[in-house]
Amino acid sequence: MSSAVLVKEIPLASSKKGVISVSHLPEAYGAGSKNVVSIGINLSGESGEPTWKAHIPYENIDEVIKALQEAQEKYVN
Repeated sequence: MSSAVLVKEIPLASSKKGVISVSHLPEAYGAGSKNVVSIGINLSGESGEPTWKAHIPYENIDEVIKALQEAQEKYVN
C-alpha cells in the first residue's frame, strides 16, 4: 500500500482541536487494488493519525455526497 496523500484538512466542528482529513490513498488494499478516498477524524488534531476512518472507492463518491446532502437537508435546520 502506498502512502496517503493529504488533500484537505477541515477543523472538526464542536471540538477544540479535532480535524477531518480527506486523503487520496493509492492501491489501498495492496498492489493492483483500486485507489480510494480516505476520510479520517482525529479529536486531538493529528490528521496523519485518525481515530476513525472510512475508505470510499472513487466510484461511490457521488452517491455518498448525495446521501450526505440528503441527511443535512432532513436533519439540519
